[in-house]
Amino acid sequence: MQIIARPDEFNIENLYVDLSSVVSQSLYLKCEGFNFAGSIKLKTAVEMVDSAERSGLLAKDSIIVESSSGNLGVALAMIAASRGYQFVCVTDVRCNTATRELMEAFGALVHTIAEPHPEHGYLGSRLEYVQKLCSSDSRNVWLNQYANPNNWIAHYRRTAPALSRDFSGLDVLFIGAGTTGTLMGCAQYFRRNRPDVTIVAVDSAGSVSFGGPGGPRMIPGLGAGVRPQLLDESLVDDVVLVPEYETVRTCHQLASHGYLFGGSTGTVVTGAVQWLAENRPHRNSTAVAISPDLGERYLDSVYEPDWVQRNYGLDVRSRTTHGRPLTASGAVE
Repeated sequence: MQIIARPDEFNIENLYVDLSSVVSQSLYLKCEGFNFAGSIKLKTAVEMVDSAERSGLLAKDSIIVESSSGNLGVALAMIAASRGYQFVCVTDVRCNTATRELMEAFGALVHTIAEPHPEHGYLGSRLEYVQKLCSSDSRNVWLNQYANPNNWIAHYRRTAPALSRDFSGLDVLFIGAGTTGTLMGCAQYFRRNRPDVTIVAVDSAGSVSFGGPGGPRMIPGLGAGVRPQLLDESLVDDVVLVPEYETVRTCHQLASHGYLFGGSTGTVVTGAVQWLAENRPHRNSTAVAISPDLGERYLDSVYEPDWVQRNYGLDVRSRTTHGRPLTASGAVE
């Protein structure tokens, strides 16, 4: 029996899915969506708020402000409600409807940016608005997940040690890159404690994080229009960029086997399968990928046939039972 007094006290840390029967490679998926915030961002939010409280940055009348594409916003909204703070989330039009409504259900004020910055995309516009909020009212406190070291410290303290305990023979770890908090926390831990583990970052095509050209991205979670301040590329062994249409195909492939995961998971699994096929084709490696969240919040996007057809030209209605990836024309490969 487990009894909790606050919602952030519950989190399932050691649940893994063996994907070997779903994808063409031996791959374990660490599921981070089983908590009251519904994502791995719960750990980031707790670490940042706890630190801000200890340092005195947050006072009783403080208003927490954050820019988020969704998951961190939900986690902060939940914690703010639990601890008696007001919370303002600055997001953009790519934020899923369910995610926005979850934040509002917790009492958060959600401001949606409609126009991207001419050079730095929606994230640039969101950051500009956050800075205006903070300059307009001294009660507004920006935790700044993009530069706050507690973002990566959360995963150095919790996510990485759990992985290390659960997989003594871990060879390769695949981690999605957004703010790069999860990536940097895990990478630093394994560099210091188990340097033999290969760290592979998986990012969305169109993200500028690793120096590639910026491009349109419709799925929230991974990727950035502004280079992440936390990122240290020297801690990463390799990078895989995944086009969003491949993310969608993988999400539907997983769903056809009964696993409804979020868009970030589709990206990370796609990148992991591709990397293993190219780099470990004849080697029985122990490989783990991190799944940030589940798929319910993506029902009006990644799992909505008209949205998928409109944005990627994929006909997901034609998917067969235990369907293989779809081609752009909708035919099964």
